[in-house]
Amino acid sequence: MTITPIEDLEKEVDDIEAYLSTLPPEDANLAIERGNELSVYIARTGKMLSDARFYQDKALSESIVYNLGKQAGCPASVLKQLVEASCQRENLLVNTIERLNRAATHQLDWLRTVVSMAKEEMRNSNGISQK
Repeated sequence: MTITPIEDLEKEVDDIEAYLSTLPPEDANLAIERGNELSVYIARTGKMLSDARFYQDKALSESIVYNLGKQAGCPASVLKQLVEASCQRENLLVNTIERLNRAATHQLDWLRTVVSMAKEEMRNSNGISQK
């Protein structure tokens, strides 16, 4: 399994964030196309999240703060907060990717609604009933 370099993850986060920041289409055909793209982004952000957590775990395990705090006899709760604060880059990356994954999922749900609404409108305009 290949772990994506952290710099590449950060660049990809910017690219996906820009895509998700655009207004979703209301046209059914464009909604289907965007839905296909979002499905890929959902899968990709899942892998990105896994890679980001790898870097987060690595940073936590290598934290100098943890080793110093442990030697100084800091309480576990204080030590945990110090270590988390020392891993800001990794924490930000994990949190951002989680947010992007949720945003892509919510947009996909919205697009399903747009397509369903278009189907219903087409059905109604053709005088087709579901009896």
